[in-house]
Amino acid sequence: MRRIILSTESGADLPEDLAEKHAVQVVPMHVVMDGQDYLDGSLPVEDIYDYYDRSKKIPSTTSTNAHEYHDFFTKIQADFPDCIIIHIGYTSKASSSFQNAVIASENFDDLFLIDALNVTGGLTAIVMHAVTLLENEPAIESDRLVEKIKAIIPKSRLAFVPGSLEFLRAGGRVSNVAYLGGALLKLKPRIELIDGKLVSTKKYRGKMSSVAEKLLQDYLNQFDIDREQLYFQYSIGLDESIKLRVEEIAKENGFKNIKWMQAGAMISTHAGPGGFGIAGLEV
Repeated sequence: MRRIILSTESGADLPEDLAEKHAVQVVPMHVVMDGQDYLDGSLPVEDIYDYYDRSKKIPSTTSTNAHEYHDFFTKIQADFPDCIIIHIGYTSKASSSFQNAVIASENFDDLFLIDALNVTGGLTAIVMHAVTLLENEPAIESDRLVEKIKAIIPKSRLAFVPGSLEFLRAGGRVSNVAYLGGALLKLKPRIELIDGKLVSTKKYRGKMSSVAEKLLQDYLNQFDIDREQLYFQYSIGLDESIKLRVEEIAKENGFKNIKWMQAGAMISTHAGPGGFGIAGLEV
């Protein structure tokens, strides 16, 4: 029986312990800062915040290129001879990374590519669902596993509130007028993945402590999330009291397993410090 190996990008923010435990292979995306290109995962997130503090600029981010994918898939095949690779990729609607994987895939057999149409915790939820499917049915045919993974993609729900409007403004994601209005009114946008695209769907007012609770309550009211697993994402700077409170609310709502995920350098570049997000799969 041939082994199936799952892979994804660093933009999934898949916790290292889960990646190692389940042999999920992760290819890094890129963060460019001070004219230097860093592999996501090699750059401490704090360096991004320090860079913004001194320059009032945020780094740029770039996708994994086709050459890197070629090397990545080649190494997987060398490490796991005669394996079948199923790559679950970062949404193609927000990055060229998936298209680069498609280009690289032309040189490989026994390689399946799935556009997850999601990022960070929403992507991790899909990857970990694939892990569970494979562990529950280790003899599953690769074609059948791909079908099951694709079927869950529309059910992966991600919502988050960036920690800093300043980062959104510095990255050109909000206008100065919108930034000033949001800052004065203490508004924070709710971002969701809709058809693979990042969309602002609502604005919250107040401190992050109350915003995080509102986001979680709205999320649970809007989506019928499987109570078996919930993922919380945070960027460095989120207050510990907020983390304790939202976890308490999740447990009160019947969630059995809660996994916290720290945003890596690539995601933190867009979210800023102190961001909070939620991801899970609808039943």
